[in-house]
Amino acid sequence: MKLPDLTELALRNLRESVLRNSLTTIGISVGVASLVAMLSLGIGLQQLASRHLEKSGLFDTVIVTSRRDLRHNGREQNNSEPAPSESPTLDEAARAKMEHLPNVLEAYPDIRFITELRFEDKPHLTMVSALPESMKNNDAFEGMAGQFFTSTNADEAILQKSFAAELMGKDSKRGIDQYKAADFSSLLGKQITMRYAQRQAGAPVPETQDEKDVDELMDVPATAYSVVSREQKLTIVGIADLDPESMRGPTRGKVFLPLGLAESLHVMQPTDLRAIASSSSNQPTYSSISVRVKDPKQVESVENAIKKMGFNAFSILDATRSLRQFFAVLDLFLGIFGSLALAVASIGIVNTLVMAILERRREIGIMKAIGASDGDVRKLFFAEAGAMGILGGIAGVALGWTIGHVINFGTNIYLKRQALPPEHFWAVPWWLVGAAVAFAFVVSLVSGLYPAGRAARLDPVQALRYE
Repeated sequence: MKLPDLTELALRNLRESVLRNSLTTIGISVGVASLVAMLSLGIGLQQLASRHLEKSGLFDTVIVTSRRDLRHNGREQNNSEPAPSESPTLDEAARAKMEHLPNVLEAYPDIRFITELRFEDKPHLTMVSALPESMKNNDAFEGMAGQFFTSTNADEAILQKSFAAELMGKDSKRGIDQYKAADFSSLLGKQITMRYAQRQAGAPVPETQDEKDVDELMDVPATAYSVVSREQKLTIVGIADLDPESMRGPTRGKVFLPLGLAESLHVMQPTDLRAIASSSSNQPTYSSISVRVKDPKQVESVENAIKKMGFNAFSILDATRSLRQFFAVLDLFLGIFGSLALAVASIGIVNTLVMAILERRREIGIMKAIGASDGDVRKLFFAEAGAMGILGGIAGVALGWTIGHVINFGTNIYLKRQALPPEHFWAVPWWLVGAAVAFAFVVSLVSGLYPAGRAARLDPVQALRYE
């Protein structure tokens, strides 16, 4: 039997029992819709997490720390790694070397310190953090009141909203979350005075033999420096609507300065007490350095290159390996639960085609009597099952897509009422559309195995005598 004749005959048979075949097709579409809805939820949540990680500025970033840092001495030591006392210092020379590694966009130090700021003659103790120019595109500063720094050396500051509320004397007991950054826009353009301790290098101080022994033991070079109290006036240019509980990396802090300005101030850092470069006391050392990579795919290679330099390196990709594993397991279970409805629909296909055999025994007998083979009869029932599978798959994908967008729309209405930003957590990629239709088609063919085999085995003589 030729393919056009087979297709025409299958469609004619489907049209003869429109109601029953339509109900079976609807069952398939509901099963596919359930499968698409479940998987698109898992895919959408994974994409949502990836978007937030990418916008956080940490997804393409490697955090570098010194192996001399006591906080990392308790980790498992690799035999190929040098001892902490023999590890290189995380200083400006190391930062410049990292910045020239292949696929690296920039490498900037983590400059953060606790100091006093005065506003309207009132002191406020808080943490100050330096931000590079690249943080301008970070989602943490989207929707902020005011603007980002005009230059990397500008005498400007951006305030976190809770600190802005503190400057304005807002009652924290009422909850800062009820305020937005725009509520503190009256602070824009005003000045605050920052008092800080500046490190100034001095001449080497003669040491006794005992002091030299102690310095060697503590790995502290014999270099003298002085600490001078300084003041710096800053103009408030922005109020960031940041959540203090979610601030990580460079956004840890309540007052932010341009990175260039922070470097020029030479603020006394904890590392200055221990890791001043022995060759030059003017060379700053850092507690950590953030290395931004051009492409997240290159993070691992850059991370390995930094480790070969003798430093500790950590990227958020290391932390997201378990997250990706979680989403893989979640997608698996969502796919299994979504497939249950399609399995039930396959039973409907079997029932429909078995009933068709009973109703069309004489037709099958006539087909065999005029020369149709068992394979032709089998192909006919396969064609009918496949047609219901494809139609049900297409309708199911459309239904699943509609369900997803309706739920997404309703959820965003709820988020808006809770004063939360809208999110898009439902995604139906093209590969899922094709896979869902193909899966429905395969399930339908498998469901048609028994009815097709049963129809092919009919005795034409007995079939013609059937009333």
